[in-house]
Amino acid sequence: MRVIDNMESQVRGYVRSFPVVFERSKGAKLFDREGKEYIDFFAGAGTLNYGHNNDVSKEAMIEYLQNDGVLHGLDMATSAKIAFLESFADNILAPRNMDYKIQLTGPTGTNAVESALKLARLIKGRSNVVAFTNAFHGMTAGSVSITGNTFYRDEAHISRSNVAFMPYDGFFGPDVNTIDYFRRYLEDPSSGLDQPAAVFVEAIQGEGGVNIASAKWLQELEALCHEYDMFLIVDDIQAGNGRSGDFFSFEEARISPDMVTVSKSIGGGLPMALLMIRPDLDQWKPGEHTGTFRGNNLAFVAARAMIDHYWTNNELSNAVKYKEKVLRAELEKIAEKHGKDFPMRVRGRGLFYGLEIDEPGFAGEVSSIAFERGLVIELSGAKDQVVKFLPPLIVDEETLKEGIQIIADAIDEIAAQKKERLKGSF
Repeated sequence: MRVIDNMESQVRGYVRSFPVVFERSKGAKLFDREGKEYIDFFAGAGTLNYGHNNDVSKEAMIEYLQNDGVLHGLDMATSAKIAFLESFADNILAPRNMDYKIQLTGPTGTNAVESALKLARLIKGRSNVVAFTNAFHGMTAGSVSITGNTFYRDEAHISRSNVAFMPYDGFFGPDVNTIDYFRRYLEDPSSGLDQPAAVFVEAIQGEGGVNIASAKWLQELEALCHEYDMFLIVDDIQAGNGRSGDFFSFEEARISPDMVTVSKSIGGGLPMALLMIRPDLDQWKPGEHTGTFRGNNLAFVAARAMIDHYWTNNELSNAVKYKEKVLRAELEKIAEKHGKDFPMRVRGRGLFYGLEIDEPGFAGEVSSIAFERGLVIELSGAKDQVVKFLPPLIVDEETLKEGIQIIADAIDEIAAQKKERLKGSF
């Protein structure tokens, strides 16, 4: 680790939470340099939905490399790109009756968000956009401007004009429809809200604390966007690629976004991002929005392999929905056991769950003790108060339960210690 401390910038983050040197990985497991095994409930922040070193994508990539396939092609035509686009059209879009053009952006999610921001403003001829409380959309200048968390925004020292934040579903509690709140701003010409070009939303907010937008709320948001001439742009970077149980997290709501940003697991574990655009909105001039790494052909190969293997039938989707029942049931047992002393809430969809613990610092202690016991799991929420469950979708039930038990044992230990300290204070 000395070379990390000496050479790598202080900006590094995850290595501080998980301070070991990882050497191997397979499926839902990581192994450090000493050979210790860790269950992975982090999955590369959602990049590894199909697990580490998935044999399907690995074999496809090895074959492609051995045949001297094109690795980098900018946005030139390659066989790998064509095969990916055909598979995506046939197996993802067509079965869902979706009609989108695909813009291949730079290799990370924030590149897709920046493209969507720029295109929406270009078409509408308006600069203002709306995002939601607790949103996370990326760390570059445009995407961080529509990210809600102060920790990420404060260091940028950029102009925050041209972005307005509205309350997400449930922000004021279950009895307040925040679409009505948003509507009031739009209908009052003195509200101070400039007419937005677009609205950015996550159907499931990950970094914001695993907050779930209801289907009804998303449908009302879509109707509001149509009524007030605003593009509806869904950020499906972390919640997509099967994480919710469906390929897209917004499928359950039966809405049709104008644009969708997709990244993380779409590349089968390799850097790749794309923007789905309603065909009539593809109004770019050639080369008007560009970038060097739009042509990661090895990612195209991995992506096609994953789609062809996992998304030509409903097996993976059904498996995720079954494992969701296991995960939810076990988390609710934990919350019921400790909720009287330490209020806890369980929420999520698919294999995207959060255990919110109101006690300050409690969730951080859970993550630390779990790591000592062989589980990698991260936190989310404005105050890092949510333990975020993000296992690979291919995790087997036994490993899933083993990981949950590590969390349960860690919470038991922390709760007992806190109660003892409380007794000693009297």
